[in-house]
This record gives sequence, C-alpha cells and structure tokens, in this order.
Amino acid sequence: MKIGDWLGRLEYRLLQGNLEEPVSEVVYDSRKAAPDSVFVCIRGSAMDSHTFIPDVIKSGCRVLVTEREAEAPEGVTVLLVKNGRQALAELSAARFGYPAEKLTTIGITGTKGKTTTSYMVRSILEAMGKKTGLIGTNGAIIGGERIPTANTTPESYLVQEYFSRMVEAGCTHCVMEVSSQALMLHRVGGILFDIGLFTNIFPDHIGPKEHESFEEYLYYKSRLLTICKTGVINLLSEHYDEIINDHTCQLVTYALEDETTGEQKADFVGNHVHYASNHEFVGIEFDIHGGMNGRVRVGMPGKFNADNALAALAVCSLALKKEREQAPDPEGFDAAMRQALFNVRVDGRMEIVHVSKTCSVIVDYAHNAVSMESLLTTLRAYKPKRLVCVFGCGGNRAKDRRYSMGEIGGRMADFCILTADNPRFEKNEDIIKDIETGMAKTNGSYMVIPDRRDAIFYAVHHAKEGDMIAIIGKGHEDYQEIEGVRHHFLDREVVEDAVREMESQNA
Repeated sequence: MKIGDWLGRLEYRLLQGNLEEPVSEVVYDSRKAAPDSVFVCIRGSAMDSHTFIPDVIKSGCRVLVTEREAEAPEGVTVLLVKNGRQALAELSAARFGYPAEKLTTIGITGTKGKTTTSYMVRSILEAMGKKTGLIGTNGAIIGGERIPTANTTPESYLVQEYFSRMVEAGCTHCVMEVSSQALMLHRVGGILFDIGLFTNIFPDHIGPKEHESFEEYLYYKSRLLTICKTGVINLLSEHYDEIINDHTCQLVTYALEDETTGEQKADFVGNHVHYASNHEFVGIEFDIHGGMNGRVRVGMPGKFNADNALAALAVCSLALKKEREQAPDPEGFDAAMRQALFNVRVDGRMEIVHVSKTCSVIVDYAHNAVSMESLLTTLRAYKPKRLVCVFGCGGNRAKDRRYSMGEIGGRMADFCILTADNPRFEKNEDIIKDIETGMAKTNGSYMVIPDRRDAIFYAVHHAKEGDMIAIIGKGHEDYQEIEGVRHHFLDREVVEDAVREMESQNA
C-alpha cells in the first residue's frame, strides 16, 4: 500500500514529501516506529508525541501525521491534520480495510448498565444464530478467545484490529461499550454504528483526569447519537431532551413501567416487574409491549436488570428486523429472543453462581460503598432468610472505603465474613481491622476468616435454607494480588469447588 491509499476519508494538508510512500502499519507509540510505518503524533495531557519525531525518523519511518508544522528531513512525508486522535482512528480503519462496514455494529453508552446490557445483547444475537464479537470492560471476545483490555473502549487502532479479527473469525455482529472518554478521545472515530444505545446518565467520571463538569460528560456521552444510524434511548432518562438535542439518527425509545411520558409513548414498554426467587431461579420478570409482546424472565437479580433487558430486546429487535420479517413464525422468533435472557450471565456482575434449596450464591464486583449498598438493597428485595456478605477491601487504597464498607455490611447484611481481597503490599490483618472499625458503628454480626478461599467455603458449607450469599469485591477478576504477585483466584470457581465438596459429603 501507499500512504495515499489510506487518506480517502482523512482531512489533511501535505506539508512536504509525496503520497507514494509505501506503508504497511500505523503506529502512535514512537518505540514501535519502523520503515513502512505511519507515525501519528498525538498531544495528550501528560505527553506530546511530537517531541519524539527525531527518534521516529531515526528508526526509518518516512511518513508523519502531525497536529502542527514540524521539521523533518527531505524525503520524509509530513501530513498536517486538525486532530491526531481522529487521524489515528481514520488511518487505522483504512489500514484494516474498514472492517466495521463488514459487521452490524452496536455501540452502548451510559453511566450504568453498559457491561451487563452488552452481554445481554450478545447472548440474544448468539442464540439467534449470529456470531457476535464483544468489546468492553471485561475484555474483548472474538470467537472463543478472550482478550484483556486496559480500557472500557480500547484505543482506536485496537478497536479496528479487533473488528478485523472478528470479520476473519466469521462474526457478523459486534457489540461494544463506548465510554465518554472514548467519545472525547476519538477512539470510535471513523465508525458509523448501525445501532447506538444510550442507557442512562448520572454524575460520574468528573475530575481532573476525566471530565471538567457534568455538562461536558453529558455532551460527550450524547455524541454517540451523532455517529449511529439508529439510536435507542430510555424515554424516562433524566436529561432526555439534552441527550437527544444534537442527534442525527432515527430514534427508538423504551421505558420501564410507564407507557407514556407526557404525550409521548415509548416504542418498547416494560411493566408488571416481579422479583422471582426459588430453588431453581433467581432473577427478574416483566411484561414487554409495543415492538415486542410477551413475558420476559432474566436470570439476574434487580429491577435495573429489567431496564437493561428491555434495552437489549429493543436493540436486538432492530438488529434482527429483517430476519424476523422473513421468519415463518414471527411470534416464535420473538419468544426465542426473550428466552435467551433466561440464562444470561455476566462475569462478576450480579452473577448467580449457585442456586439450590439451601441457598443462592451471587458474585459481584461491588468494591466501594455506593455499589455495595446498591447490591445489598437489591438482594434485600428478594427477602432472603439471611443475607450473608463475604468481602474484604483492596490494599494500598483509601482507608475511607474500608470504614464505609464495614459500616454498610454491618447495617445491611444479617451476617458478614471479613476476608482478603487484593491486599497488594499491605498486611491483610491491617485491612480487616480497618473494616472492623466501620463494623463497630453498627450492631452487625460478623466473623473474620483471613483466607478468601476458606471464607467462601465456610459461607457455602454453613448456609441455612433460604440464605442468600453475596461474595463481593472481585467479581470477574481471576487473580489475587499479594506482595506484587498475582495468583490465580476466581470467586466463581471457588464457589463451585465448595459446592462440589459439600455435595460429595452429603452423598
């Protein structure tokens, strides 16, 4: 390829050189620059990669993309662009042959629910025979491969690379989480999503290294509705009018429980929400009307998961519209989509890992006071005989979190087991003592079992009929970090081991 072949969708000005230079790769890390690569300069809050131009040239790189005029030897092509990050996104898309256009792409943004809803969408699409890739907080899924990701939405080059690998793996659809940072930093630049979902918005991610204000946060979140063909949004969202203010897409709405907001009616409506719990199933049930009709059962607790499921069904109804229209039994087609939610699981997010006549065990990532209180409030709604909470706190983190989590556990759980989380470079016993300081403000009942595996085994083996056990703090993490070393540890696997041992003892 020649650099000119990659510039069809990029606004630029040629400062020197020519467009015939051969290229094979796009790089934004100066250490990866090499002959036949294009180096894209980016100005960030901590670093300006324009300063590495001399090093890049020494490596043999002969094509530079810059945000300002830069000195370069004769024979080096220099392209001037307004925004290096947008240029990186456009060049990356070109380098991989615009793979997003070979997929049905679904982007999901919102303060809460992105990860869960993305898994719900993927579960439905896969159940309907659509091989679907995923990119998000828990990593990227391409075929049977799971790839860890540093950010909810990776850098634009990686997004395009993952899209390309999905196409090669035979995927027809991709669902991905789109963070406000990704929208602000052009990580999804050059992509026109087929469907964009906006779940909700609350004040979050506001600070020196994220967004200056809620207004800025809302602005960047709402950008998703300017880079998709069809936008799906909760009609009852706070700031609804502000969110849709600049939209350029066709809008489809959903709403839980209320069929109208003023004179406007949602396209997909959910109501008659019921908390369901027995020795075979723990989750939520509700009726859906409008774009689809029927009863929905979701194998995840909490009313907010009814919201997430309603959004996922709305998205999938749009994504599978042609297939439904061609189906010999459209009602059966809809029923199959709803059924896909019955067994949906999201690693470490309200994950039901065991249900029996004795107890239910939930693993969740809740690792601060707000998420812990929300989780325990949700589980209380199921009226368990006892709500047991197994938790610790991470080392080398603010002590206030330990005090507040201890207090919430003592106040909201019937019984707590204090144990290790990721102690890192702190002594586990010191962390637990801090948690006990918070517990002391309540009349909560608790015990200390420092080893997390032992704590989980104790909780499962000593469960009483009707108990609900919440094991929180680590969720999907498959390691425990101690003195700088990560040891394999996954709460779900430990629960499964404990259940097997208990069943063998009772056999």
